[in-house]
Amino acid sequence: MDLNLDEGRFLVILARRAIEHYFQTHKVLQRPDEFPEILEEKRGVFVTLNLYPDKRLRGCIGYPLAYEPLIDATISSAISAAFSDPRFTPLTKSELDKVVVEVSVLSPMIPLDKGKSYEKQIKIGRDGLFIVCGSNSGLLLPQVPVEWHWNEREFLSEICIKAGLAPDCYENSLCDLYRFSGQIFEEESPSGNVIEKNI
Repeated sequence: MDLNLDEGRFLVILARRAIEHYFQTHKVLQRPDEFPEILEEKRGVFVTLNLYPDKRLRGCIGYPLAYEPLIDATISSAISAAFSDPRFTPLTKSELDKVVVEVSVLSPMIPLDKGKSYEKQIKIGRDGLFIVCGSNSGLLLPQVPVEWHWNEREFLSEICIKAGLAPDCYENSLCDLYRFSGQIFEEESPSGNVIEKNI
């Protein structure tokens, strides 16, 4: 079930509050007493921090699968994106006013059919990809191939690279590929108006 803009706005504001709270207390923000009921559903979610205004990535962490209620997963993903993304140093307090917060709420994973062409089963601008090959896994959100102007074959290669594997790993029958869609809510400017992003 899709979220409406008010529910998406709630998540984005909550994600920023979780980071602010961690700066102030070094503790995880407790879920608020009142929140939209749909946020109790277990959903996959990613929180992305982008530097403003050039939108360079500053952190992105989340849950590919529906492990816990969306409200709790958003709080923990926000803190991890700010302080635990291994690609970046932890966010500093002065940087918080220089990043925009983006929350991507994921649909359930749909397995791709190994007996058919993967390129024909995915669509740029609609799908994200999740790959699992033994102990290796990787995920790319639907907005990523659009931002990098990849075609379907390039997207398949890049998901393999994200998992730390060879670019053609998707051809290995031991690898499982999944597609998913996502609703993306983001600040237009730091702490600014929240919109639903169309890709």
